[in-house]
Amino acid sequence: MAPQDRLTLPQSLLSANAAKATPLLKVEGLSVAYDRNTVVSGVNFEIAKGQSLALIGESGSGKSTIARSVLRLLPAGASAKGRVTFDGHDILALSDRRFRPLRGRSIGFIPQDPGNSLNPVRTIGAQAEEAAALLDEPDRQARTNRILETFAQVGLDNPKRVYDAYPHQLSGGMLQRVLIGLAVLPRPSLLVADEPTSALDVTIQKRILDLLSRLQRDLDISLLLITHDLAIAAERVDSLVVLKDGQVQEAGRTSDVFASPASSYGRKLHADVPALNPDRYARLRDPGFRRLEAVASEAKISISGVTKTFGVDGSALKAVDGISFNVTAGTTHALVGESGSGKTTTIRLLLGLEEPDTGTISVAGEQVTGRSQASLQSLRRQLQLVYQNPFTSLDPAWKVGSLIREPLDRFRIGTPRERDARVREVLAEVGLGEHVLSRKPTALSGGQRQRVAIARSLVLKPDVIVLDEPTSALDVSVQADIVEVLLSLQASLGLTYVFVSHDLALVRQLAHTVSVMQRGRIIEHGTVDQIFGSPREAYTRTLLESIPSGAGRKAPQPSKRNIEQREIA
Repeated sequence: MAPQDRLTLPQSLLSANAAKATPLLKVEGLSVAYDRNTVVSGVNFEIAKGQSLALIGESGSGKSTIARSVLRLLPAGASAKGRVTFDGHDILALSDRRFRPLRGRSIGFIPQDPGNSLNPVRTIGAQAEEAAALLDEPDRQARTNRILETFAQVGLDNPKRVYDAYPHQLSGGMLQRVLIGLAVLPRPSLLVADEPTSALDVTIQKRILDLLSRLQRDLDISLLLITHDLAIAAERVDSLVVLKDGQVQEAGRTSDVFASPASSYGRKLHADVPALNPDRYARLRDPGFRRLEAVASEAKISISGVTKTFGVDGSALKAVDGISFNVTAGTTHALVGESGSGKTTTIRLLLGLEEPDTGTISVAGEQVTGRSQASLQSLRRQLQLVYQNPFTSLDPAWKVGSLIREPLDRFRIGTPRERDARVREVLAEVGLGEHVLSRKPTALSGGQRQRVAIARSLVLKPDVIVLDEPTSALDVSVQADIVEVLLSLQASLGLTYVFVSHDLALVRQLAHTVSVMQRGRIIEHGTVDQIFGSPREAYTRTLLESIPSGAGRKAPQPSKRNIEQREIA
């Protein structure tokens, strides 16, 4: 069966209830163009009342464009053709004046990034009152009470405190709950959620997804979920639509598409999801495991009894509390834990960007602690960093060749001809052709930019590379390519990595040893097999249980009011 023959969802997905037999949302032959460039072509799907559907695909696949078409939020210059029918209304044919009452009241929207979706200089309550204006409730106090009730319903402990807070005073998970609360406040029939958990820790991600499932059940809301993570979709929605380059590759019941993808693209997405393929890179990791087992293994990194305290609002915050661990040369050591656990402070101490209060840090036998910035300069030839976001870590005004060559120029290594040769050599090592040398970062994809960032870190031939969430801003398929590059380089060059991530499924694919951090302390340490196979600590087990497994849709969880206070920033 061709993928296009499976676009209409089977009747078995719909409830036998007659009220649910008619689709709440039906998309027929949707095509969208920006100026003359068609980015979505011939898309069809439908969602019944109370049902859920996920749009799956990489960046540029058309997921968000379809969502904006449903919300009538396409930018100027864009045009949409076909039919998008919501509750009997042809959305595309409605005037702005007639559609505006539907947006917010009947169709709710949960954006991807809560940090950019709320006004930082206004309280949460002031912004919530704007959403409450959509309610048919003339009494101001009644609207405020409804806001507080909704905040409690979405699991926000102490709703009044949240109401009075500014966005910067709340954690990412709390801000995402606020956005969900504002979206469900008018009791819409349909929620459109655009990557609502992509920037969150794995445990917060699970709570948010559980919350969405529960609200969908309790309020009988339909859900249109946009995500690039097939494992999340497999657990959370009734049906899937897989997109590539604006076209549907396949669609159908989640269990069918997940169990046996009909398209080659669907099979590739399935293969690239870390949670579904933990042993994908076993061959490339084997040299590291052999180094761990060697009797006389060299500790490339040694951290002993390190503590770091910061002053926050007049009180002392112990960000790192007496941590110790070693990293064997030629292996990957992962630091995992929720936001605020001390991971970032630890790598800043390792890089010499912060000085510890107590303890020692050494790299390749050289002390990092107690050195001047000038003396640290020579050490940093052997200790490089790959940042989290390739879209902000490279100077957009420089060409790729100059970006990669800059460290060689700064350390005055080799002749100009030798430097150019080294740049071409390292570019080939990360799988890029010389044609990108004359390009600027803005002309590259996210995956190409991150390869350039890796090439820049490699150009000095360092022993140690610190990887700070190096793939969190990338699609799952691009992430898989970057991981393969990193492990291939480690296997051939014997590099030592310190890998910081909240993606435990990726850690299982990439790392050899793991330290689990909580509130500045290392509470558990061991090999990947030990941590993932036999975790001792309840906190570690909670982290591992939060990894989406794709094992089938989970039942919505009951309402939970005991949200931990540590989420408050």
